[in-house]
Amino acid sequence: MAAPEVAPFAKTGGLAEVVAALSKTLAGLGHDVRIILPRYQVVKPSGFNPVVEKIWVEIGSKREKATVKATLTQNNLVYFVENERYFNREGLYGTPYGDHQDNDERFIFFSKAILAFLKTIDYQPDVIHCHDWQTGLIPVYLTTLYHKDPFYSQCATLFTIHNLAYQGLFPADRFNLTGLSQDEFTTEGLEFYNKISFIKGGLIYSDIINTVSRSYLEEIQTPEYGMGLDGALRSRREVLYGINNGLDYSEWAPAKDSFIFKRYDLNSLKLKKKNKDCLLDELRLTDERGLPLIGMVSRLIWQKGIDLLVSAMDDLMHLPLQIVILGKGERQYHDLLIEMAKRYPQRLSINFGYDNILAHKIYAGSDIFLMPSRYEPCGLAQLISLRYGTIPVVRATGGLKDSILEFDPQNLTGNGFVFSRYCIEEFLGAIKRAISIYKEKVLWRRLMTNAMREDFSWNRRAEEYVKLYKEAISKKLGKNQPN
Repeated sequence: MAAPEVAPFAKTGGLAEVVAALSKTLAGLGHDVRIILPRYQVVKPSGFNPVVEKIWVEIGSKREKATVKATLTQNNLVYFVENERYFNREGLYGTPYGDHQDNDERFIFFSKAILAFLKTIDYQPDVIHCHDWQTGLIPVYLTTLYHKDPFYSQCATLFTIHNLAYQGLFPADRFNLTGLSQDEFTTEGLEFYNKISFIKGGLIYSDIINTVSRSYLEEIQTPEYGMGLDGALRSRREVLYGINNGLDYSEWAPAKDSFIFKRYDLNSLKLKKKNKDCLLDELRLTDERGLPLIGMVSRLIWQKGIDLLVSAMDDLMHLPLQIVILGKGERQYHDLLIEMAKRYPQRLSINFGYDNILAHKIYAGSDIFLMPSRYEPCGLAQLISLRYGTIPVVRATGGLKDSILEFDPQNLTGNGFVFSRYCIEEFLGAIKRAISIYKEKVLWRRLMTNAMREDFSWNRRAEEYVKLYKEAISKKLGKNQPN
C-alpha cells in the first residue's frame, strides 16, 4: 500500500481511514500487506525501528537522501520515508494559506524512494496499490524507467481514485524533475492542458484502476463529474472498477465506544437519548428536549454542500430542530457560519477544527446527520451515522446514492432520507420528511433499527480488492509474455 496518509499516523480525510482499515482486513485474511507513507512532522516516531539509513533519490539534476523506518500496527508492517526538507514541515500537503509550492518535488521523491527502497530490501510485492495523485507516478516509473529492470518485471499496479478533484497539477516547466523522457509529456501521457497531471499517470499507466463506489465510477466517466479526465477514464473503462468503501466497526461501534457519554446498542436505544442530553449540555444549547438534533461532521468546503446549508440556514432555523456542526475548511464558510451562530445561539453550535472525541459524541448524540454533498466519491460519515442509529439526510450522489435508501413508512424499508437536485427546496424537503417521521416514535425506532442493522464491514470489500489484485497480476504477466 503506497499512500500519502494512513490513520492513525497522518490524516486529512477518509483516505487515511480507508487505507488503514483495508490493510488490516487484508492482513486478517492472510495476506502480507505492507504500508508505506511519508514521515510527516505530525508523525511522532515513537517505537519506530530503522530499516534503511540512506537511499539516494534523483530529483532532476540533484540527489536527495531518504531514510526509512518502520513500526508494526494491526498486523501490518508500516514503513515511513523520511526527508527533513520535504516532510518536516507544517501540514501534509499545505497550510491554511495554500498548498506547499514544491508538492510535485515532494511526491516525485516519495514515489522514487518507494521503488528504490523495495529493491534495497529485496522485497518484491505482487502488487503495489497506489492511492490518489501523490502516488500516481509509481505506475509511470514502472512502465518507463524500470520497464527493463527484472526486479520489477512482475510487480503489478492498482491505482485507486479517492477523489478525482484532487489531481496533482503542476507547471509544465517542472517536468524535468520527474526524470522521465519528454515523450511522456503528451495528451496520451502526463500532459493535461499544458500542465503535468500526477493523477493522470495513475489512470493511464496502471494495470487496473478503481474508485471508491459504484455510482462514482459511473459519474466520473461523464463531463459533469469527470473533472476533464472523463475521456481518459472512458478510454480505460475495461480495467476500471468501483468498490464501495467499508467501515471499521472496531473503531465505530456505539456498544464499545469509549468516547461517548453512554454506550448503547439495539437493545438499549434509550441510552442514545442520554448521549443527546449530555451533548446538548456540553454544547450549551437550549434544553429543548423535544426537538431533533441534527449533526454534521465535515470539511467545510464547496464539495460538501456547505453553500447549500448556509443558504438554507434561516429556513432551517424556522423548523423545530437544533444543529451542531464540527469541521474546518474554507474561510468564507467559517465567516458565514460564525455569523449564523451569532444569530441563532440557542439553536446552532459551530465547532471549528477536527476533534475526534467530539465527532464520536455528535454521531452518538444526534438524531439526524446531514450530508448535502455536491458530489461524494463514497463517504464514511453516513456509514458511521447508520451504525450509531443517527439517520442520514443525503444528496443522491456517489457513495451516498449507493448506501442510503429513502425510508418508506408503508413498507418500513430504507435507512435515511434522500434528495436529488442540488437546491434549497429539495434539501429542505428531505429534512422536513425526516422531522415528520421523527415525531412518529414507533416509525422512528424502526428506522433506527434498519440503520443499525446495515452491514458495511470491510470483509466483503477486501475480497473484492483481492480479485482486482489477481486481475492486475494477470494483466502484468500478460504484458511481459513474449509475442
